[in-house]
Amino acid sequence: MSAATKEIKRVTTHVLQKMKVDGVKISMLTAYDFSMARIFDDAGIDIILVGDSASNVMAGHETTLPITLDQMIYHAASVVRAIKRCFVVVDLPFGSYQGNSKEALSSAIRIMKETGAHGIKIEGGEEIIESVKRIISAGVPVMGHLGLTPQSIYKFGTYAVRATEEAEANKLINDAKLLQEAGCFAIVLEKIPAQLAKKVAETVEIPIIGIGAGKYVDGQVLVMHDMLGINKEFKPRFLRRYLDLYSQIYGATQAYINDVKAKDFPNDNEQY
Repeated sequence: MSAATKEIKRVTTHVLQKMKVDGVKISMLTAYDFSMARIFDDAGIDIILVGDSASNVMAGHETTLPITLDQMIYHAASVVRAIKRCFVVVDLPFGSYQGNSKEALSSAIRIMKETGAHGIKIEGGEEIIESVKRIISAGVPVMGHLGLTPQSIYKFGTYAVRATEEAEANKLINDAKLLQEAGCFAIVLEKIPAQLAKKVAETVEIPIIGIGAGKYVDGQVLVMHDMLGINKEFKPRFLRRYLDLYSQIYGATQAYINDVKAKDFPNDNEQY
């Protein structure tokens, strides 16, 4: 952690904006429980995203669609209880905002009141802009999400890179401008060409955080289970694994099983 990072007592939307202006990259990871959130916060992470990816990595679903608002609130409240410094953003899950802007506002208010989180994240651009405006008008910070939007996976039909064609790229840039004008404090860009992400980051004034969007944006986000190597199957080009926890936990579990079977655990010093 740099000296400048250590000096930040609490990360806020104002701090994040200043980081963009000063050219300080923003670090962001997902977390879904108290224990991991405490470690990330102690380490100095800037943003924790309580992602609807919990549907995949915590519950084992194929997509993010099944997770409910109540389940997101449970995970988010657990995370918020752990943190002292970082900014906590919570995904609005599928079905909690697409219907109309009143439903979107109600969902956002529930998250803020019942979890103590600092903001919400919502997928989409022009098509959900009224919901974004309504939520922000109530004083709730909103982070946008463009590019590959996993809640729309059945519409896309693939997890391939988005916005490779000119028409979709132009729409993405326009959507980023609309989200900024609506009052979003930041935008996540997922799985788009690096040069397009660079153009977006240079076009708008708010922080742009990438996942599979190259190095020219204002910050990076990864899913905790991917970054720590808890998952083995997921191997996209953009992922850098910093640990191989699957192998380490697997080995430790086998060692524990062997010690129990061999009557070596507990030993004389490990009993009362």
